[in-house]
Amino acid sequence: MVDEKKSSSVSDVGAWAMNVVSSVGIIMANKQLMSPNGYDFRFATTLTGFHFAVTALVGFISNATGYSASKHVPLWELLWFSIVANMSITGMNLSLMLNSVGFYQISKLSMIPVVCIMEWILHGKQYSREVKIAVVVVVIGVGVCTVTDVKVNAKGFLCACVAVLSTSLQQISIGSLQKKYSIGSFELLSKTAPIQALSLLLFGPFIDYYLNGQFISNYKLSSAATVFILLSCSLAVFCNVSQYLCIGRFSAVSFQVLGHMKTVCVLTLGWLLFDSELTLKNILGMATAVLGMVIYSWAVEIEKKAKANIPHTKNSLTEEEIRLLKDRVENTLSKDVELGESKA
Repeated sequence: MVDEKKSSSVSDVGAWAMNVVSSVGIIMANKQLMSPNGYDFRFATTLTGFHFAVTALVGFISNATGYSASKHVPLWELLWFSIVANMSITGMNLSLMLNSVGFYQISKLSMIPVVCIMEWILHGKQYSREVKIAVVVVVIGVGVCTVTDVKVNAKGFLCACVAVLSTSLQQISIGSLQKKYSIGSFELLSKTAPIQALSLLLFGPFIDYYLNGQFISNYKLSSAATVFILLSCSLAVFCNVSQYLCIGRFSAVSFQVLGHMKTVCVLTLGWLLFDSELTLKNILGMATAVLGMVIYSWAVEIEKKAKANIPHTKNSLTEEEIRLLKDRVENTLSKDVELGESKA
């Protein structure tokens, strides 16, 4: 039992580590790829289509070689999920274009309370006081170190609302679909990735044209840019797999809260690698965010222990218990019959 707990803890840490490392890596690779000082590849939506195409290819190879099993999930559920996920991607890109960076960061931070409210509405989930305090501390910390100028307009606000709601619903759905159909994180990703890839590669170039006024067909692709696109796609596979894995193991709220460790890492690496400014305000904000994450982890652990100590009452018998009960009744009846015969 102890060995199982240790193994589970190692797997949990591994999933988080994979997500943080791959997410930070893909942000750094995309920064070099999309920056005007880099390769000026400004086709974020189409690039995301490439990401899911490579992920779908990895999933197909995995299923073909027998490494992973394919379980049935209704097509309408996959289509609905893919539409919500693509709305999230498109909404985020439009929000970043139409709003200031400061408001974009605020909209991303609002996902934590939005996920909490949506889980409460959809699944009746309750949160302890400690968890609520931890969420507030994380939001304040990340807000202090990322939010600067805040400018918003009607179109940008609408896009931000769509992005926040669709992203929150997508992340909640990842966990609920895995539980509903008893399907693993990689198996679910293998089913949704082809649909997302196809739709994003079809409509992505037009969305990118609206965002930056240039078609991808006019981009002069260099060998160095190709290398960074392939690097971005490779990291995206690990990023996507670890996202599904983390949400399946924990929850959408935990993924959002602890996921802000990526924000801290990106700010730190930006200072180390790209000479980005790191002020005292940034440092204090990052320290507050990390403190909030520690409090959150502690609060979740307390919740787990409290639930483990609550005695569970059985409302139904298992098949084995029913079988044993039937055997006992039959034996009792046969003994009563034998006793009746002997008396006679």
